[in-house]
Amino acid sequence: MRFDDLDKEMRVYETGHDLYVLPGVWMVARIDGRSFTRLTKEVHRFEAPYDARFRDMMVATVEHLMQCGFRVAYGYTQSDEISLLFHRDGALFERKIRKYNSVLAGEASAAFSLKLGGVGCFDCRISELPYAGKVREYFMWRAEDATRNALNSHCYWLLRKEGKCFKDATAMLDGATVSSKHELLFSRGINFAELPLWQRRGIGLYWRDFLKEGYNPKKDRAVTSVRRRIYTDLELPMKGEYEEFLGQRLREAGADSVAG
Repeated sequence: MRFDDLDKEMRVYETGHDLYVLPGVWMVARIDGRSFTRLTKEVHRFEAPYDARFRDMMVATVEHLMQCGFRVAYGYTQSDEISLLFHRDGALFERKIRKYNSVLAGEASAAFSLKLGGVGCFDCRISELPYAGKVREYFMWRAEDATRNALNSHCYWLLRKEGKCFKDATAMLDGATVSSKHELLFSRGINFAELPLWQRRGIGLYWRDFLKEGYNPKKDRAVTSVRRRIYTDLELPMKGEYEEFLGQRLREAGADSVAG
């Protein structure tokens, strides 16, 4: 069989189940660390429940993903997960889901591993959201999940540091109410509301314009130009203010309206 004929025949087996995101449908990628509990608590032993070194590695990974060829309007990270909002009109890889999942997981794994000095792997999934309001709800959901995880993590590791084993600490928190968890921390001198916002709300990354001073040798004078760079926000707003914040990110991503 001629190579061209064989190549055409075999390609069918690679692409026969390819799926594409329709034009105008919003895409959000969620990229999760694989076995990161073991990686961070046993292999590399980061400080629990939160470690600024790990936080900075995750932020650097998001920055890389926002600059490796995708039109990313907003990046968000909490714990070992990353969410990316793509521009509504982005058409990289013809919006082929297989390519987004494989490339983003590979890029995240490579960038994080270089920062870690070891192997850290990520998987990726794409959410197809019908309108801007659902995108806003998605990121509100992830921020609320960050708050829940922060409360649980601080309670769990407080008990572990007091000598409780995994089984006992887990049992003490199983079925506990939110208020009782707050009380547990407060009884040990920890006010959950005063913990760093990046732990309680996650971290947002988005583009900002800035002015750069330069010099034009032909005109022999100083010039000012506008450049864009990624801004890392460690103090994301809450509730209604966060909804407004997300509305701005959506407009930057091509939304005509963020209602709904």
